[in-house]
Amino acid sequence: MPFETDRLIFGPDDVDLSRSPLAGSLDAETFVLGAFNPGLTRLASGNLLMMVRVAEALREPVENGHVHSIRWDAGRYARDAWPLELCDTSDPRTFLVRGGAWQVIALTSLSWLLPVELTPDGLAIVAIHYDRAIAPAAPFQCYGIEDARISRVDGRWLMTCCSVSPERHSTTLYSSDNGLDWRFEDIVLDHQNKDMLIFEGRIDGQYWAQTRPLGSLYFAYPPGSPWRAGPSINLATSPDALHWKPHREPGLRPHADTVATARMGGGTPPILTPDGWLTLWHGVEPKEIVGIYRTYWSLLDPDDPSRVLRGDHGPLLEANPELTRPIEDRMYVRDIVFTTGIADAGDHYIVASGESDLACRITHIPKHRFGL
Repeated sequence: MPFETDRLIFGPDDVDLSRSPLAGSLDAETFVLGAFNPGLTRLASGNLLMMVRVAEALREPVENGHVHSIRWDAGRYARDAWPLELCDTSDPRTFLVRGGAWQVIALTSLSWLLPVELTPDGLAIVAIHYDRAIAPAAPFQCYGIEDARISRVDGRWLMTCCSVSPERHSTTLYSSDNGLDWRFEDIVLDHQNKDMLIFEGRIDGQYWAQTRPLGSLYFAYPPGSPWRAGPSINLATSPDALHWKPHREPGLRPHADTVATARMGGGTPPILTPDGWLTLWHGVEPKEIVGIYRTYWSLLDPDDPSRVLRGDHGPLLEANPELTRPIEDRMYVRDIVFTTGIADAGDHYIVASGESDLACRITHIPKHRFGL
């Protein structure tokens, strides 16, 4: 269903690359491939803050028979060259390096995080805080920092991100006392555990989180099971938000009877409502290279988040071509809405999403849509 307030608020043309962390470091021209997948939180002032993923790419990645990627290297940025005949460049976001015994990819862009402050309703930009941007600072982030999720727990802001490198594809944690100035805490989850979302509140003194471990194989559910084998949303607990233990009970799993959620992962940090924890997540329907990403929702038991109280098999949000029509010339993938942030606004929620891996989308969703 369409929502009355649903628009793009920030996109590639809003980023000033002269103030990028990469500025002056590369001997090649770059451009903003996308400014998308924003973490969202409310500051003490009442304003909202988006932590926007800026994917900065080479203007001419193919040169002299090689395809190039960007890599952080000891405080500077370098270009790596791969022989074009060894690479599959059919996915505009990555290229596959052939010849190994397992899948090896490189990225066509390097991502860093840009804080963008919005008005309390999320519909106008107040400030772009280039001086507080978060860029790679260690070898385990040498290919970039992606897809921030922000939670406020006991007056402290916690932000999880994906840090990408050949060493590991890890989840890293940052914390803040004001939502603007961030401290790096540590690596908190290791290889390919993506979309970590910390609950906005503790349960019996424990921090809780949704996680989404990835693998190269999955074991089959028995015939007739209501579940489909594949990537799903798990749960974990922690005494301090740094040391996480997987929860014994599963979280959200793909349903066997719907192909639209054949692959799934976390979207917004679970937020507590009078009826339970509201979580928005993404389901991916297989199609061509990337697939179709849609947003769904579930309400979880307030004391036992492994119990799903209610939800909807129909999508809450889908990609909206009307929103991206004015920047159609910048499109490189389609059919993607990737929801990454939520804030309470009284009778509705303000929901932040990445639209087509290109721009930031703000949607006001009435609480009655969730039966609240």
